[in-house]
This record gives sequence, structure tokens and C-alpha cells, in this order.
Amino acid sequence: MKPLVECVPNFSEGRDTGIVEAIAASIAAIEGVHLAGMEMDGDHNRSVITFMGSPEDVTRGAFQACRTARDLIDLRSHRGVHPRIGATDVIPFIPLSDYAFADCVSLARACGREIGQSLGIPVYFYGQAALNARRTELPEIRRGGFESLVKQSQPEPGRLPDAGPDAVHEEPGCLPDAGPDTVHVSAGATAVGVRDILVAYNVNLDTDDVRVARTIARDIREKNGGLPGIRALGLLLPGRHLAQVSMNLTDYRKTNMVQAFHAVTQLAEAEGVEVLESELVGLAPRAAMGGAAPEDLRMAPLDPARFLEYHTRLFA
Repeated sequence: MKPLVECVPNFSEGRDTGIVEAIAASIAAIEGVHLAGMEMDGDHNRSVITFMGSPEDVTRGAFQACRTARDLIDLRSHRGVHPRIGATDVIPFIPLSDYAFADCVSLARACGREIGQSLGIPVYFYGQAALNARRTELPEIRRGGFESLVKQSQPEPGRLPDAGPDAVHEEPGCLPDAGPDTVHVSAGATAVGVRDILVAYNVNLDTDDVRVARTIARDIREKNGGLPGIRALGLLLPGRHLAQVSMNLTDYRKTNMVQAFHAVTQLAEAEGVEVLESELVGLAPRAAMGGAAPEDLRMAPLDPARFLEYHTRLFA
């Protein structure tokens, strides 16, 4: 089997179908890239596009997507409930087969450097591609969001991008003259990284009291002593008048969707609130379901194409 890499960029546009389809088309135009999925969320005002292919083809697809997003998305008029720093907010590379994480790190850093040099967008490296130990986790990079970056005429020392000429790293042999230090006026900045397979999973509560969702999110986060591998936010979906517990399952082998669903349900019941429904965002391995059927998770039926295996078999 040839090396196979997945990329799941997130874009700060979830309401204008034309813009998101144009970004997807720029990815699909790269020969050798398989476009596996595209999802939009109006309340988050965010879209997720999943594609895969050879390391070289996927890198070209990520760059073209970032270019198209820069040209079509203006963060100065963007409003949504999900934290973000850029038009292309995050570009994660995930090695799927016959490709080492170390190779994927080199791929991500090369892509980030090209984005900085050619598109004028500052880049922060995260996950296994992080050059700064404090930037391993995305929340640290997103702290204050796009607005916070814009307010700084010159970035604070701790906020300097990694792909910038004056960036200070904790590791030798970094990337000099790789791009701008100041945020792009309309496209912001971009986080480029390497990670393992992540499952984005949301549970909607039958209430518009966002405090309940925030309490549950706080209690189930791994860093607060909650479930292993869980990151969570409590959000209000204004378009639906619902509170949402938005989760990233960073290791579905430690905590799968069933376990996360049951934990949220129990905590919601303790607050006198019922769980209304749940949803998978993007793709997931079948094992991430924990053996449950979608109806067990109060989830709409899932098309087979929502599972990662459906797409990876095309490259077998």
C-alpha cells in the first residue's frame, strides 16, 4: 500500500454554500486527491472538509484550499460560536498508512512555510508538529481569537507565529524567513499541525441555558479530571435556541462516542436537563461508535461514507 495521508482543514465559513463549495473544488482539482466529505454548520459558522491521498497531493490540496479561503473569507465580518483565528483556522495532517508521524511533521512544516511565504498568512504549528511546547494544544494558539491578534500592532513575544522571520522556538533548526509576523488583515492566521485520528462529536441539550452545557463540558474534560482524551466546550446554538456540548475525542480508543454520550447524559440529568440529540462531524472510524447504532446515540442514520474505512479502501 502506498503512503496515505488525511487532511481535515476547518474553515471559518458555514453559511455561504458557494464559498465552501469553491474551497472544496480547489481541493478536488488536485490530481490524486480524494474528497471524502464536506460539512457546514451555520451556528458555528464553520465548515470541515476531509480529503486524502499521497503526501505530496494532500499538501498541494491544503495549500490551494488555504489560498481560496484567503480570497473568499473576510474574518472582519465573521461571527460564529466556535473559537477561530483564521479563514483557514486549522490544517491537521493525519498519517493513515505507510507514513510515519515524523514524515508527516516535515510535511506539515513545509506546508506551513509555503502558506506563510506565498499567501502572507502567519502560521502556528501545533500537535506533533509544534515547535513550541506551549503550542501543542490548539486552545493555547486560539486564545483571544482573531480579534486578539488584530489588536496587536506587533505580536507579544509569546504570540509570535512559528512561520515568521522573528519567531522564537524551543528547538534548533527552525524556519527562518518563512512568512509574516503580523496577522493577515482579513484571513487572520492559520494553525498547521499533525495529529492522530480525532472524532468531532456534539451533544445537543434540550435547553437554551448555555451554563448547563459549560458545566458539563468542564466536568468531562480530561484536563479537569474527566474522561480520557476529551476536550469539550459548552456553546449556545442561537439559530436553534439549544445548548451544545461540543467535543473532540482525541483518542477514541480511550473514550468512544458511546462513553461520551452516556457521560453527558448523566451530567445533564443531574442538572435536570435531557439530551435531545447528538451528531458526528466529519468522518470517524467505525470503532469510534463503540458498537452502538446511531439511534442509540439519538443520532440521525449515518451514511456508510461517514466512516473512514469506506474511503481508505479506495487506496488499498
